Amino acid sequence: MSSIGKGMDRVDGRLKVTGGAVYSAENALPHLAYGYMIVSTIPNGRIAGIDTAAAQAMPGVVAIVTPANAPRLPKQDTPPPGVQRNPHLSLLQDDRVQYNSQPIAVVVADTFEQARAAARRVVVRYTREPAALNFKAAQQQLRKAPSQPEKPADTSRGNVRGSMARASVQLDQTYHTPMENHNPLEPHATVASWDGDKLTLFDSTQNISGVRKVAAQTFGILPANVHVICKFIGGGFGSKGTTWSHVMLAAMASRVAKRPVKLALERTQMYGPVGARPMTQQRMQLGAARDGKLTAQVHDTICSTSFVDDFSEPCTTVTRNLYQSDSLQTTQRMATMNLGVQTYTRAPGEASGSFALESALDELAYALKIDPVALRLQNYADKDPEKNLPYSSKSLRECYRVGAERFGWARRNPLPRATRVGNTLIGWGMATATYPANRQKAKAKATIRPDGTALVTSGTHDMGTGAYTIMTQIAADALGLAVTQVTFDLGDTTMPEAPVSGGSQTTASVGPAVHAAASAARDKLMAMASADAKSPLHGVPVAEITSADGWLIQGAKRDRFKDIIARSGGQPVSADSESAPGDEKKQYAMHAFGAVFVEVHVDADLGTVRVPRVVGVYGVGKLMNAKTAHSQLLGGVTWGLGMGLMEKTEIDERTGRALNANLADYHVPVNADVGDIHVSVVEEHDPYINALGAKGMGEIGIVGVAAALANAVYHATGKRIRDLPLTPDKLV
Repeated sequence: MSSIGKGMDRVDGRLKVTGGAVYSAENALPHLAYGYMIVSTIPNGRIAGIDTAAAQAMPGVVAIVTPANAPRLPKQDTPPPGVQRNPHLSLLQDDRVQYNSQPIAVVVADTFEQARAAARRVVVRYTREPAALNFKAAQQQLRKAPSQPEKPADTSRGNVRGSMARASVQLDQTYHTPMENHNPLEPHATVASWDGDKLTLFDSTQNISGVRKVAAQTFGILPANVHVICKFIGGGFGSKGTTWSHVMLAAMASRVAKRPVKLALERTQMYGPVGARPMTQQRMQLGAARDGKLTAQVHDTICSTSFVDDFSEPCTTVTRNLYQSDSLQTTQRMATMNLGVQTYTRAPGEASGSFALESALDELAYALKIDPVALRLQNYADKDPEKNLPYSSKSLRECYRVGAERFGWARRNPLPRATRVGNTLIGWGMATATYPANRQKAKAKATIRPDGTALVTSGTHDMGTGAYTIMTQIAADALGLAVTQVTFDLGDTTMPEAPVSGGSQTTASVGPAVHAAASAARDKLMAMASADAKSPLHGVPVAEITSADGWLIQGAKRDRFKDIIARSGGQPVSADSESAPGDEKKQYAMHAFGAVFVEVHVDADLGTVRVPRVVGVYGVGKLMNAKTAHSQLLGGVTWGLGMGLMEKTEIDERTGRALNANLADYHVPVNADVGDIHVSVVEEHDPYINALGAKGMGEIGIVGVAAALANAVYHATGKRIRDLPLTPDKLV
């Protein structure tokens, strides 16, 4: 019986709830010292001086690393492919400050408390310079965003001007999304230790192989001399997909202190030096015929970026391929500001971009007096409009149908502000969700042990998404073993290399490699049995042998895994594999899709918004585990509620510091904010995406939720809010 698809409990669940799961900051090496990162308090200028005398004299202080005494690093030439450029990092090589909360020193002491106390005695003098901290003002000097793979800065098809002129109805509106910070339960943390020129890093990261490459480049050592370990991650959401300054600073501090050093960020230090979702301004222009057919789409995006390094939020991606229209034009520009480098945040581009597109579609539906679902079906794309390719699979029509039915959409009164119970205004809104089905090359190794159990490894990551469990299921099915007989291990660069766990690609990338390695190990065992004169399967062609419950089987003939190995000398049977995408993306467009429906209750006097229920239906290929899949979609929708109603990093335009850099003031949804969320998937077969038919689903859950909320709030109140979050002050 196949275990794939079943709602199996997490294999690492007991470790987590009993405290047995060891996170990066919990690796207690012998003679461990503690680092505390000092960050700048100005947004732009230079360090005029750092007085460390008082701090250095405090008890337990081992070293204080500043730009004046930091180890000089090798000159950073052009990095090899797959390695980020080091301008991204602030490694105390000069006195330049380009954003508030930039790392400028590290104190190392015997205890964390001693390091923090000493850091507060360090006196820093600055030479201040004018800073760009106003998003609107920064737009006076725009730059074209760098093109990314499959995400060009500018695109155009058809005759936009002519198509817009022919449109019976035109819409021209601008939408804004704020800076948002990641707030994983586990802040960033690194434990660094040197042994000669060999470096070991216990790092909370979504990309152990990327950390290894950056460390090797930073310190001028061979990648083979860098060992990165990350067994558990307490949430990442994109922020831990990049190697940040504190990782290399921990290694520098360890080298100076000549002992292992732990550097764990405080919650306030999560705002600035480890990325955030950029601010965006998005102008949407839509033209449509009276029947709702889109004639033209124009999506012009401006996003904030940093003087330290560029990051562009590709908001126009969703517009380019979601709906069919006669013509389309998109542009992507950047406004440079004195902020920390911005970065990937759950569904980068799609989450922000869908707010503008799906809000605009809703506005167009009201202008045309067409039901919002009907308008989307009228412009349904059976082929990818940008690539002119068929989809490998697309179940969006079914998502609309099932979602609308479960939500009761047919009972919706189309008039805004028409439904009220007492002082509560009730609104219904919906939006489309989409996210690309990504995949990269990945490797895995499977070993059938002498006792008949198996160990499968890959250097991937589990951010709480269920990778340990899913890969165990995949390997067990391929081997013909019960899941209790298979151990899957990850999070170590000594294992076969896997890509960054980002872009919802881990299952689609690593899963096929795990399946291939397990299948190859099983096939080796089958060949051994067929060649063994003492085996009941002697002489049976491998193609006729199957496996189940630790046995090889052909008809009535059976031979146990462990017996085959015992007769052959008792050595483990291993196989390595590599799985990589081929030319399928040249033949098919690959995306996951979904539809999200929300109900809001708005207090007519206070403007407070409550969300009693959400219905989300998704087409995401074949499920590997129904239980963890449900959790991923539930988590994505919950974050969408936060994005729509609460999240905004408030930047002080005088100092450049985040004013709400803590979980008391930076609001995220808690249990009391979350009503009934009903998420489900439609059955979908995709024979082209990979051997398992699996698409990613970690990010699609957030896409469209903010727009659906804004659309529901308009339906409830008659007020159209075009800038997130949808806070009460915008409704009263």
